[in-house]
This record gives sequence, structure tokens and C-alpha cells, in this order.
Amino acid sequence: MMAGTEPTYDVVLLAEQALSDVDAHEVVALHEELETDQEVVYHVLIPVEDAAARVEATLGTLGAGEPLVAPAMAMSDLDIEEVRKECVQRSSEALQTSLAKLRAAGAEAEGHTVDEAPVDALAKAIAAVDGREAIILTRPHLVAEFFHLDWTSRARRKLEVPVLHLLEHETLVEQSAGAGEGVTGA
Repeated sequence: MMAGTEPTYDVVLLAEQALSDVDAHEVVALHEELETDQEVVYHVLIPVEDAAARVEATLGTLGAGEPLVAPAMAMSDLDIEEVRKECVQRSSEALQTSLAKLRAAGAEAEGHTVDEAPVDALAKAIAAVDGREAIILTRPHLVAEFFHLDWTSRARRKLEVPVLHLLEHETLVEQSAGAGEGVTGA
């Protein structure tokens, strides 16, 4: 640590998509009563969707709903590089939105998009900033969670810091009530 700089309590936040106002306030509220004189700094990671997987999923959807569309014809109409640029742009916008929401909630936040496997990027970020904890914010993924293949389960096996899984757009009270997964508030 450089002379004259205050120590920080670094939290790495891996988010599947842009944070909402509710998400940002819930994340910041987790650390409001932190018994330390350290400033909390959030390091936000937003994965860039894999363009090839997105095209493959789109083709699967087209094939299932449109028997008259030939896959070769649909594939020739798609430009993988253009889809990749759209994915990068969408992730960059989600990152900027998330940082703005956290800052509006009174937090110090910085971050970047990641192209690698999300849990690997999370582990690298924890190491790079000497992170004290990780927060993973996702939509519910019932099948992946059941088989412990979700980001949170994998991160808990890989990291040596506390890992908290929050569901997007749902308060901690709503999540702990067990009334179901996903958005339960009005």
C-alpha cells in the first residue's frame, strides 16, 4: 500500500446484467453497518455474452418455431462479428448503468467487462484487489443451482472469501421470505 492512501474494504461484484436501483441499494445496505474505518469499494464485473453461443441459441429458436427457415440460410444472414460487437456494447452499457446506480446509492464503484469465464474473472479480481468478499447477482437459475453448477456454487468452491448470492431485482427481505424466486415486489 502506498503511503498516504487509506485502506479499503474491497468487494467484488459479479453481475449477470445491469443493476437496478433496488439491487444497488441492497448491495450498499449490506456494508452500511460495517464495523471498520475502511471505505468500501465495489469492483463490478459484467461478463460479455459469448456471441457464438448467442447465435447458436438464436438458430435453435428459429429452427423450433419456423420449420420453413433453413439453418444454412439463417446462418448466412448472421454476422458473428457484428453479434460480438453488440454483446460487447450491451455489456459495456450494463456496466456503466451498474456503476451509476451504485454511485447514486452512495458507493465508490469501478469495474470492467470480462470475456473469460465469469468465476475465473471473479477469482482474478479478488486476487488483484485483495478482495474481502464476493457478491454474485443473478437471475434465478433453478436447474444450475440444483446441480451446483451456478456461478455461486462454483465460486464458493474456488474462492477463499465469503460469497453471497443475491437475486436481481429482489430485496433481501423478499429473498429470505422464500415466497419464490425472481421479482416478487411491485
